[in-house]
Amino acid sequence: MPRIKLDLPENFCFTTEIPIRITDINYGGHLGNDVVLSILHEARVRFLMDKGYTEFNIEGVGIIMTDAAVVYKSEGLYGESLRVQIAVKDFSKYGCDLYYLLRERESGREVAEAKTGIAFFDYASHKLAPVPPQFQKYFG
Repeated sequence: MPRIKLDLPENFCFTTEIPIRITDINYGGHLGNDVVLSILHEARVRFLMDKGYTEFNIEGVGIIMTDAAVVYKSEGLYGESLRVQIAVKDFSKYGCDLYYLLRERESGREVAEAKTGIAFFDYASHKLAPVPPQFQKYFG
């Protein structure tokens, strides 16, 4: 079976640090794969807040996640802190992709690469919404 390969951008527009908690560790003694999506979610919320947005209000519309891909590169261990970088690319009419690079803060060791597709969504009408022009101008 072919492996997933992500085409990470060269430049990232946001960085945050997230510690690996004891509750993030699985029976194998390392960061659980289920927890990585939670870490991506936390980083995404921080990214949006930094830009003055929330998941429910980006220029008047919200977002929903349409897909996710994670490529694991090494173990994340309890007590380590992850530096999570985010980039925005691949705009379409209704959405874009967020790319994530997770590195161990002190050593710089790559722990994972990830991508989440997001679509803009009008929660009042429960319908897709076009990418807000200001958001695309800022990141496109």
